[in-house]
Amino acid sequence: MVNRAYYSAKIAEFLQHTNSHVVGEIGRHHHQDVVIEQSGAWEAQCELLRPVLSQFVDPQNALFMEFGIPRMGKRADVVMVLAGLVFVLEFKVGAKNFNRQDVQQTLDYALDLKHFHSGSHAALVIPVLIATEADESNSKTSLLINHDGLAEPICIPPKALASTLDGCIKNLTKSGLNSVKEITDPYEWSQSSYKPTPTIVQAAQALYKGHDVTEISRSDAGAENLTVTADEISRVIERSKSFNIKSICFVTGVPGAGKTLAGLNIATSRMNAHQDEHAVFLSGNGPLVDVLREALARDEKNRLGISKTEATRKASTFIQNIHHFRDDNLASERPPPEKVAIFDEAQRAWDRNNTSKFMRTKRNQPEFNQSEPEFLIDVMNRHEDWCTVVALIGGGQEINTGEAGLPEWLAAIRERFPHWEVYYSSHLNSADYTLGRTVKSQLTGVRATDSRSLHLAVSVRSFRAETISDYIHALLEGDKQRARSLQCVFADKYPLYITRDLGVAKSWLRSKARGSELSGILASSGGNRLRPEGLNVKVKIDPANWFLNGSEDVRSCQYLEEVATEFDVQGLELDWACVAWDANLRYSGDEGGNFSWTQHAFKGTKWQNVNDERKRTYLKNSYRVLLTRARQGMVIFVPSGDSTDQTRPPAFYDGTYKYLLDCGLMELAEH
Repeated sequence: MVNRAYYSAKIAEFLQHTNSHVVGEIGRHHHQDVVIEQSGAWEAQCELLRPVLSQFVDPQNALFMEFGIPRMGKRADVVMVLAGLVFVLEFKVGAKNFNRQDVQQTLDYALDLKHFHSGSHAALVIPVLIATEADESNSKTSLLINHDGLAEPICIPPKALASTLDGCIKNLTKSGLNSVKEITDPYEWSQSSYKPTPTIVQAAQALYKGHDVTEISRSDAGAENLTVTADEISRVIERSKSFNIKSICFVTGVPGAGKTLAGLNIATSRMNAHQDEHAVFLSGNGPLVDVLREALARDEKNRLGISKTEATRKASTFIQNIHHFRDDNLASERPPPEKVAIFDEAQRAWDRNNTSKFMRTKRNQPEFNQSEPEFLIDVMNRHEDWCTVVALIGGGQEINTGEAGLPEWLAAIRERFPHWEVYYSSHLNSADYTLGRTVKSQLTGVRATDSRSLHLAVSVRSFRAETISDYIHALLEGDKQRARSLQCVFADKYPLYITRDLGVAKSWLRSKARGSELSGILASSGGNRLRPEGLNVKVKIDPANWFLNGSEDVRSCQYLEEVATEFDVQGLELDWACVAWDANLRYSGDEGGNFSWTQHAFKGTKWQNVNDERKRTYLKNSYRVLLTRARQGMVIFVPSGDSTDQTRPPAFYDGTYKYLLDCGLMELAEH
C-alpha cells in the first residue's frame, strides 16, 4: 500500500482523534526534524477543520494531511474527498493577504493531481487557499471550472470554509457539472497510480534537497528505465571503485527522455551518499547551467534563510560549466577532486580544430592540440586508482559549428585511453550518433560492453504525447504520411496548432498556462526576418530571468515579449510554446515538382543558400530542438510574408505552411 499522506482518515475518524494524535502521526512520518512552528501549524489546521467537517461525516468522505506532490517534491497541507469531489486545501497560518505566489502554489498542487494522479484525471479538483488572518473583503469565492474539471483557485478566510465546501457541493450537484467521474472510495482514489513528470528545474530542486529519483519520476512501464539507467550507472561506478577501473558510460535517449535528469540524479545521489567521491554535473550548455544554478540558489535561500551568495556558491560547486572545469584543470596537473564526472550534452563538445584554435587565441596555449573530449578524459585519467565519466549524448542535436558529436569521444578513447572500460547501448550505432559507423568499429582494442539500460527510449518531457519526438523527426525528414499517423495518436491529448497570426498564437498561450506553467515564444537563431513581426532573435535574453521570473516581469518567457533561440532552450522546456518559423528552413518545390526542405542563411540584405552539409544539419537540428521543447502543447507561427518586401515574399513561407498542415497541424482559430 502506497503511503501518499502522512495522516489519513475518514472524516468521522478524524473528528475522534485528538490534535496531538494527528500531529504525532504526521511527525512520525516526517523525514526532517519537526520544528515547533511546524507542529503548531498542523495543530492550527486541525482546530480550523474540526467544526467545519462535523457536517461531512459521510463514510465516503476522507481527509489526507501532508499529501505528497511528487513532481514538485512537496506536500499539500490537506486534500479532502467530499461528496465525490477533490478539495486541495493550502493553509497560510498568520497570513492576512492572498499572495500571488500562494495562489500559484495551491493551483500547482491541484494541477499536479489533475495531470499526474490517475484517480484525479476525471475528477473535479477544487484548490482552496486559506489565509488564517484574512478578512472577506478580498476573498475569491466564485466557483469557475475549466474544461478539464479543474477549478480556478478559491481564496477565503477560515470562517468561510464551511459555507464554501457546502456551496461547491450543492452548486455542482444542481448544475450537473459533477457529471464527470465521482470518487466513491477515497482510499482507492488515494492509491491510484502517480506518474509525475517534473520539469528539469523542478527535478533539480527536488534531487538537490535529497529526494530520490523514484519519488519524482514515473514508474510505469513506458518510463521505468530512467531508474533502470540510474541503477546501471551506479553499478558501473561501484565496479570501478571496487576494482580500481577507469570507466565511461555513454547514455543516449530521444529528446525529452530524461538524460539530464539521469545525470543530475547520479550527481546528487553520489554527493549525498558518497561525499568522498565529489561527484559533479558538468555542462557546456551555458543557459542550462545558469538556469539550474539560479533555481537551486533561489530555492535554497528561501528554504534555509541563507544568503543568496552562499546559496549560489553551493549550487555552483554542484553544477559547473564544462569550460570552467577545463580552464581550472589547465592550471594544474593534479587530478581533480571529482571521482565521478557527468558531462551533459556531450555531443556538443568541441572537436580538435576548434578547441586548439580557441586555446591558442583565447587562453594563450600555443601548444594545445587536443579535442575537448580528449582533454576532459585526460583530466579524469590523472586519478591513480579509479574514476567514472558519464557522457549524456543527444542524437541529432548538434547545433553549432565545431561540435564534435560522439565520434570524437570514441576516437580519444581508442587512440589515448584504450585501458578504459566503455559502456554503451546498441542505440549508439544509429547514424544520428556515430555518422554511420558502428561503435565497436571505432573502439578496436577497447573493452566495450553493450548495455541496453543506457538508452532512454521514451520522452517524458511531453507527458501528454510520448511520441512527439517521433512526430517531429518524421516532420523534419519529409515523411508527412508517418507524421499524420503519429499525430492522430495524440491529437486529443497534445494540441498542435498552426497560425499565420502571431497575436492569435499569443492569446492561445495566455489561455493555456495555469499556475507556474510556463509559456513562451521560440525561434531559430537564423530567423533574422522575423523582426518585422516583432521577434528579434539578435537580442539576447537572460535565460535565468526568462525561465524563472514571474509573468509580471517583462524579461520572463510568460510576458511573451522576448524570444528565445535553440541555444537558449536546449536541455530546458516550456509547458506551452509558440515556435516562430522563418524562411531559413523552407519546404518548397523545384522545377520538376519535387518538394523538400531547403536551408538558407540571411546575410546582409538577402538570403543565401546553405550548401555545406554540416551547416544544413545544424539548421535542421535547431528546429528539432525548438519543436521538442513543449510539454503540453504547441502552436507554430508561420508568417504570411509581404509581397512588397523582397526578403519576405509569401512564396518563402506558403510551402512550409501547407506542408505543416499536411503533417496534421490544425489551423488555430482566433482566440
